[in-house]
Amino acid sequence: MQQIPIPTIGPRDVLVKVRAASVCGTDYHIYTWDPWSANRVKPPLTIGHELAGEVVAVGREVTACKVGDCVSAETHIVCNRCPRCHVGEYHLCENTKILGVDTDGVFAEYVAVPEQNIWVNDKDIPFELQSIQEPLGNAVHTAMNGELTARSVLVTGCGPIGIMSVPVAKMAGAEIVIAMDVNEYRLQLAGQLGADLLINPTKQDPVEAVRSVTRGYGVDVVLEMSGNPTAIGQSLKAARNGARISMLGLPGRPLELDLGADVIMRGLVLQGITGRRMWQTWYQVRSLYRAGLAERLRPLITHRLPLEQVDTAMELMGSGRSGKVVLVPDLKA
Repeated sequence: MQQIPIPTIGPRDVLVKVRAASVCGTDYHIYTWDPWSANRVKPPLTIGHELAGEVVAVGREVTACKVGDCVSAETHIVCNRCPRCHVGEYHLCENTKILGVDTDGVFAEYVAVPEQNIWVNDKDIPFELQSIQEPLGNAVHTAMNGELTARSVLVTGCGPIGIMSVPVAKMAGAEIVIAMDVNEYRLQLAGQLGADLLINPTKQDPVEAVRSVTRGYGVDVVLEMSGNPTAIGQSLKAARNGARISMLGLPGRPLELDLGADVIMRGLVLQGITGRRMWQTWYQVRSLYRAGLAERLRPLITHRLPLEQVDTAMELMGSGRSGKVVLVPDLKA
């Protein structure tokens, strides 16, 4: 922990007093200084990007919010100039910078955020639930990138985003939601949030288990959140012919697939998912929160810690025995 100056803001920036900042797997990668972090992050840098806070100052040209508003932030800072931005696909911007990765982030008492990235929240939502909307947006984007109503859904990988996708799919009308992970703690959390069937592939054949509850055909939709090569291979075999496979998890290395037998000849649709659609996904999250998703997600927040205990927060993330860990600057140790 260091004392640093309160950020200065430009004419189109917003100064936010941080009230809650949830911890992401990306933060853990930076904390452990893995090869990706060493190649990407340029210290000194304040990390953290999952934000809930109050606006305390605005630049002279800001019109999107006012002092006193409760806000979160879209973490992808886009260029507005590349072809993807020009056609409205901002989440695929060729020149994206990420809050807390490329610019100073939210593990602090104050953060400066570009006006374009500010999202004004409903004030009746607790700050800790406001702070998890950014990763929740990943779950919503992955799940709702195709039809879910009356579909069978397999979620592979029950990290926090995978767990979040369970109630999202249920609220969207999925017939059955199956959760799969080797981590029993997080598998049980997925059950608390509404998964109909829990599969630990170290204890049973996941393909047989899935087919046994889908009349032998396999699931209609796979939400691949793990990035694990074995889980990816199992999910393809557990999918019915013509299924949608939406892939958010990032493998740590290149992997080998039997594209002919497992994908092409079976007509599977593989979708790469990145970030959130700006701002379609945020509006979807707001509607889902108002429809009751916020309350359903409360069990996912398993730990609340003062900012000074960031080391403990990271250790909890690394242990796999947590849901979402939230840092609260005003919380006393």
